[in-house]
Amino acid sequence: MKSDFEIAQENLPRPIAAIAAEMGLPGELLIPYGHYKAKININSFDDEKIAASKLILVTAITPTKAGIGKTTTSIGLADGLKKLNKKVVLALREPSLGPCFGMKGGAAGGGYSQVIPMEDINLHFTGDFHAITAANNTLSALIDNFRFYNRGKPEGLKTVLMKRCLDVNDRVLRKIVTALDGPNNGIPSETGFVITPASELMAVLCLAEGLGELREKIEAMLLGFTFAGKPFTTKDLGVSGAITALLKDAILPNLVQTLEGCPAIIHGGPFGNIAHGCNSIMATKTALQFGDYVVTEAGFASDLGAEKFFNIKCRKAGLHPAMSVLVATSQALKLSAGISEDKMMLPDINSLKKGLRNLEKHIAILKTFNQKVLVVLNRYNFDTAEEIDFMRNWCHEKESAFAVNDAFKMGGEGAIEVARAVINICKDPSPPLQFTYELSDDIETKIRKIVTVIYGGKDVVLYKKAQEMIGKIKSLGLEHLPVCMAKTQYSFTDDASVSGLDGDFNIDIEDIVINRGAGFIVVVCGEMMRMPGLPKIPQANFIDVVDGKIVGIS
Repeated sequence: MKSDFEIAQENLPRPIAAIAAEMGLPGELLIPYGHYKAKININSFDDEKIAASKLILVTAITPTKAGIGKTTTSIGLADGLKKLNKKVVLALREPSLGPCFGMKGGAAGGGYSQVIPMEDINLHFTGDFHAITAANNTLSALIDNFRFYNRGKPEGLKTVLMKRCLDVNDRVLRKIVTALDGPNNGIPSETGFVITPASELMAVLCLAEGLGELREKIEAMLLGFTFAGKPFTTKDLGVSGAITALLKDAILPNLVQTLEGCPAIIHGGPFGNIAHGCNSIMATKTALQFGDYVVTEAGFASDLGAEKFFNIKCRKAGLHPAMSVLVATSQALKLSAGISEDKMMLPDINSLKKGLRNLEKHIAILKTFNQKVLVVLNRYNFDTAEEIDFMRNWCHEKESAFAVNDAFKMGGEGAIEVARAVINICKDPSPPLQFTYELSDDIETKIRKIVTVIYGGKDVVLYKKAQEMIGKIKSLGLEHLPVCMAKTQYSFTDDASVSGLDGDFNIDIEDIVINRGAGFIVVVCGEMMRMPGLPKIPQANFIDVVDGKIVGIS
């Protein structure tokens, strides 16, 4: 089969104005960025249209190094619905440069199930990530400048919570010391960087509905504490307007297309393990306004991205998903069962059966939210008919719908079975969304409910730093905020080497971060890094420009 790059190059995109016209987007709302991508200048939403549209979340079982293919399935499902003459819009996150040049290599789908222009989407795109990085670091520089000129004063800053960010995997920036070599360079401080998808401004952008709320959220960001012990915000710094100005265009959703011409709105990109893992509310609501069906996804598995999608994003935006698609692969299930990587592609019903414990757990997680679930096997060429039949029968016994996705090899045609299953499930009204916790619960209770109900663990262990932060949260009156768990994606526990399926574990809470502007509390589980590192041989070694074309991104 041809490479993702070759397939993408052979499929010339249609003019973006034609894609916009087909989805019913008025021409005056389109801001073209060249011929094949555009911003959507939307500033109001039709609540009746949004309520009438069917929102489908695509999530997955616990990921492995072999991958699951969640984005490929999302794109294929959208193309499959389009082939069945449904008015559908895809809503995805933007890829981060860090993983593209690190281990992942790209996040725009694969095979014949891609969004294009693939190279643009995976690299600079429309500059949203750069704008967030610039805004974040401008704000950090302004904070340090304020500290410099207010040294020794009660209103001066004693504690700075804000960190700089960069959309690059760079482990040496996790912990650094700034302002060395003389007093004119500022106040020496221990600090560090987070990757741009983990910055609070990324979450602010993704959870704001329009420019007005974006400014309000920026103003509310808690930057630190003064020597007098008072909280210090962006509003106190007096630069909310300047930071908003840097994000004026970035708040607008981006429009591109799939290989088969299905409209795709790609906007925002918080990671699912160290951030809230969902594309922007602006993107999702725009898609719902112009599509009868909207396919979206959340980062990593149901215990991470999906949990945050429901408890944070849907709660904030008033969204009511019609159903959830749970993606699995035979190799991921076998790896979950303990099979070695060199044998994961071999037929093995016993290992597959053992691995279904992981799938069963994720079905149970989605059902805690009152979701109707469709299990989708993302098919590989080594999957046998016997294995597929076994999974289909297992799902039938568990009273879960099942379908096979072959979009990687066949595009939308290969996702027809999935699309038909989705249409069938969506015929009946969806039950009301059930949250894991109430906003009125205290922070410890919210964390404990996620650990016990979603992860299936026994309890939480709060370290001293986390306990101190809970005290500050209480004193600031912020206990009503939802929580965002920063946890490894490879396990239900905080230890990637232990599956946690037996439920015999506690979750260690190392630290808690107040994202007052974004409107949630980040709970750091175990030794979770918010700035990834690069692998021994990064994907950057294979990226090049040949005859004017970027190669090596897939």
